[in-house]
Amino acid sequence: MKAMVWHGRRDVRCDAVPDPTLREPTDAIVRITTTAICGSDLHLYEVLEPFMEPGDILGHEPMGIVEEVGADVTHVRAGDRVVVPFNIACGRCFMCDRGLYSQCETTQVREHGCGAALLGYSKLYGQVPGGQAEYLRVPQAHFGLIKVPKGPPDERFIYLADVLPTAWQAVEYAAIPDGGSVAVYGLGPIGQMAARIARYRGARVIGVDIVPERLAMARRHGVETIDANEHDDVPAVIRDMTDGRGTDSVIDAVGMEAHGAPTVKAMQTLTGMLPDSIAQTLFQKAGVDRLTVLLEAIDTVRRGGTISISGVYGGAMDPLPMLKLFDKQIQIRMGQANVKRWVDDIMPLVSGESDPLGVDDLATHHLPLEQGPHGYEIFQRKQDGAIKVLLHP
Repeated sequence: MKAMVWHGRRDVRCDAVPDPTLREPTDAIVRITTTAICGSDLHLYEVLEPFMEPGDILGHEPMGIVEEVGADVTHVRAGDRVVVPFNIACGRCFMCDRGLYSQCETTQVREHGCGAALLGYSKLYGQVPGGQAEYLRVPQAHFGLIKVPKGPPDERFIYLADVLPTAWQAVEYAAIPDGGSVAVYGLGPIGQMAARIARYRGARVIGVDIVPERLAMARRHGVETIDANEHDDVPAVIRDMTDGRGTDSVIDAVGMEAHGAPTVKAMQTLTGMLPDSIAQTLFQKAGVDRLTVLLEAIDTVRRGGTISISGVYGGAMDPLPMLKLFDKQIQIRMGQANVKRWVDDIMPLVSGESDPLGVDDLATHHLPLEQGPHGYEIFQRKQDGAIKVLLHP
């Protein structure tokens, strides 16, 4: 089969690789019909290079048709249409019983001190072959696979694998009061959907970004927008819009690769050039992130408010303004999305005739799998208006 394979920093290729096979009775084989490139994939494309190996198959946002199931997979069968969550969770351990599927104790990657294994996401999360491929072996399929109805296009359901649950959890964790306000930093796919979900639930939403196409898309869905290129002090602008207080909540949908931190960017680049064994240790013991957006989130949120972090951070030595966090009595929630915890809430919003979250207006590019390297390039460089790239094997 063909798959998107990692070969090195900014070097992914569509290669021929062996077809997957069932290994465990809880496995399934899915023929992929649509798969997506995620902003988190871009971390593997560059910053997290030391945790990758040539030959790793990428991708954690797939859907398709079940081809074969193991003996313990009973809720789906060959021919069913399914979405594959990016978490690999058993559904029955201590953490899964509490809805914390991203912390599943059956698949935790204890070697690196990380939570549940993820599809297509480096040694840190199990080095499990991913879904940017023609076929995918799905571990823990007896619990993980999400059956979706036949008929509507894939674009209605593909975002259940990651984007929608991550955005939904971001809004939940933001604890926006009824009729309250939220600032969303970063209007990539997660930020776009978090903004729409917050709007759907009645909040005033202010979106911040530097990319014109992203700002325009957010405005189409009723979001007030701020172009950060035009202001030296975005938190001050937001305070002026909110009676001098700041928003009730802030969602950081950017993470470790924020703009505006050239020194840290240089450090990340230099670390990535070291031998893997040394670079891995530095990332895990002394790594730092580009904290520009997180610091602005802390400055933006009103006193007593909540910050929800959905953007991925990886540093172990990040300096934080603890005095300001304490003085402002800020609450912070964060973490990988517990995908299946939110699916029952989201499914009615994507499976009906209406489209209240605007999922039909998110993908900007549909490409054949063979053009995946081009998709990575334009997404990483924010070229050609790329906001969300879908690949079709």
